[in-house]
Amino acid sequence: MGTLDELVLAIQDGDSAQASALARTALDEGAEVAALVERLSAGMREIGDRFASGEIFLPELMLAARAMQGAMGVLQPRLLESGAATVKRGVIVIGTVKGDVHEIGKDIAMTMLRAAGFEVHDLGRDVGALDFVRRAEEVRADVIGASALMTTTMPAQKELVDILVTKGLRDKYHVILGGAPVTPEWVEEAGADSWGEDAGKAVTVLEQAMSDRIASAGS
Repeated sequence: MGTLDELVLAIQDGDSAQASALARTALDEGAEVAALVERLSAGMREIGDRFASGEIFLPELMLAARAMQGAMGVLQPRLLESGAATVKRGVIVIGTVKGDVHEIGKDIAMTMLRAAGFEVHDLGRDVGALDFVRRAEEVRADVIGASALMTTTMPAQKELVDILVTKGLRDKYHVILGGAPVTPEWVEEAGADSWGEDAGKAVTVLEQAMSDRIASAGS
C-alpha cells in the first residue's frame, strides 16, 4: 500500500496524528499537492456517503473530519506556495444562526468544503442574519450557508433571505440551509436555494451551483 492510500485510510479511520505524519511523508516523496487534496477530498466524500447511509455514525464522521483538518494543516502552506490554492471553486460565508450554539455539523461541512477547493469564511455560532449579509458583502462571497440545529432557530434562516430580498441582493448569492430539522419544504418556504442534508451533500450541491453559475456567466 502506498503512502497516499495509507493517508486516505488514516483520515477515514480518524487518526489525526497519523494523517498529519503521512501528509508530510507524501510531500517529502514528491507528491503533487493539488492531486493530494483532490484524492483526500474524494476520501472524505466516501465518509460522507457512509454517514448518510447509516454505515458510520456522527463520532466517526467527526474524527475523520478532524483528521482531514490535520492533513490539510500540513498541505495548506504547500498549496499556497504552489499557487494551486488560488484557483478556487467559490467563496462561502457560513455560520450558525442567532440563538443557536451548535457547530459540529457546520465545522464538518467547512472542512469538506475547504478540501473541495472553496474559500470558506466561518462566522461561528449565534450569528445575526444581518451579520451574514455584511460579511458576504465584505468578502464578495458567492454562497451564504446558514445552519440551524433547533426548530426554534430556523426562522432566523428565513430572516436572512428576507434581508437579502429587502436589500436587493437576493440574486447575488446562493443560499444553502443546513441543520437536522431543515427539510426541502422549509428551504422552499424560507426562499433559499438548496439544502445541505449532510456535509457530503453540501459539497456536491455547491460544486454544481458554482459550475452552473460559471456556465451562466459565460453564456
